[in-house]
Amino acid sequence: MAPQRITFPGHDGNELAARLDMPDGPHLATALFAHCFTCGKDIPAARRIAARLAGMGIAVLRFDFTGLGHSRGEFANTSFTSNVGDLIAASRYLEERGMAPALLIGHSLGGAAVLKAAPLLPQVRAVATIGAPFDPGHVTHNFADALPRIMAEGAAEVSLGGRPFRIGKAFVEDVADAALAPAIAGLKAALLILHAPTDEIVGIDNASQIFLAAKHPKSFVSLDGAAHLILRARDAEYAAGVIATWAGRYLPLTPPAPPPGAPEGVLRVSEADAEGFLQDINSGPHHHVLADEPHAYGGTNKGMSPYGFLSAGLGACTSMTIRMYARRKGWPLDHVSVDVCHDKVHAQDAETGSGDKIDTWRRRIRLTGDLTADQRQRLLEIADKCPVHRTLERSSEVVTELVA
Repeated sequence: MAPQRITFPGHDGNELAARLDMPDGPHLATALFAHCFTCGKDIPAARRIAARLAGMGIAVLRFDFTGLGHSRGEFANTSFTSNVGDLIAASRYLEERGMAPALLIGHSLGGAAVLKAAPLLPQVRAVATIGAPFDPGHVTHNFADALPRIMAEGAAEVSLGGRPFRIGKAFVEDVADAALAPAIAGLKAALLILHAPTDEIVGIDNASQIFLAAKHPKSFVSLDGAAHLILRARDAEYAAGVIATWAGRYLPLTPPAPPPGAPEGVLRVSEADAEGFLQDINSGPHHHVLADEPHAYGGTNKGMSPYGFLSAGLGACTSMTIRMYARRKGWPLDHVSVDVCHDKVHAQDAETGSGDKIDTWRRRIRLTGDLTADQRQRLLEIADKCPVHRTLERSSEVVTELVA
C-alpha cells in the first residue's frame, strides 16, 4: 500500500507533514519513526524500515520535525525539547486514530529524542535507536565553527550536508542542557541499539554509554561498515530486518484468523531494490525471507530464486509427508532428507522441432532408520502423495487482478 500523506499539529500548533505506511493486510501494531538532525521523513533508512515493518503488519508514521522538509514552522526556533514535543504530538495524533504507537525508532538525534520521549509514553513497549548520541549536545560539532557567532548574534546560518540552515542560540543551549541518562535509566520498554563501529559523526562510544545506562531487556547490534546516514541499500535492509525481527519479540503481533478458503493467509511479495530483483517476502508477521536472482542474471544473489522457492516447497512438503506417514505407522524412521533439482526438458509429446519444454523436478530421498525394504518402498510411494507434488503435476489456475 502506498504511504498515506497526512498532516497533524506539532508541539506549537504548526502543521507537520508525515507519511503513514499502512500494512496491506491486518494492522497489528504501530511504530513512530524520528529522523536524524536536519534530515527528513523520506531518507532511505526511514523508507526501508517503514516498508519492512508494514510487511509485518506494523503501521509506521514518519514525519518531518518542525521547520524541516514539508513541515511548517521556523527551524531556527526549534530545539531538542521541541523535537521531543513533536514526537509526543505525533503519538497523540496516532492515539486519536486508535493507533497508539507501541514501538519508537529514532535515527541519530532522532534516536536521542525517542529515548527522551519514551518514558513519557506509557504505551510504548519497545525502542530502537540507530547511530544515536548519548549526549544530544554532540550535534553541535557539526557547526562548531559557527558557535561563537550563534551565541553572540542569537542565530546564524550554517551549512549542513550542503544545505543552509539557520541555527538559533536557544537550540544550542537546549541540547547542551539535555541529559539522557535519567530517561534511559527510567525506560520501561525494551531497548535495541544499532550503531556502526566506524561512525565518524556519532562515535561508537555513544552506543556503549546508552547501553550501560539502560536496564534489561537491552540489545546491541553492530552495523559493520555502514555510514552514519545509512545510505547504502544493503545497510538499510539489514537494519530494517533486525528491527523487524527484534520488535516481534516485544509487540503483540498475533494476526486474526485467515479468511475461509485461505488457511495459510496472504503471502506478500514487495520489491526491495528497484535497480535489481531483490524481493521481500512476508508470510504473516513472523516469517520473512528474501528472493533474488544470481549475479549472472542481474540480481544481487541475496536470496533464493523463484524456482529455488518452488523446489524448496516441493522438498519440504515431501519430507513432511513422509514423516507424517511414518509417525502414524510407528515406523523407526530417524531422519529424512530430500535433494531437489529443477530443470526444463523437451516435452515427450511435443511436436518434433517445436522446442517446447516442460519443467522437471528430480528428487533424491534419503531415509535413515531401521526400516524394512517394504517400509522404504511404501514411504517412496507416499512421497508422490505430497500435496505440493500433486499440485505441480496437475493443472493449476492463477487468477490475477490489478489493484489501485
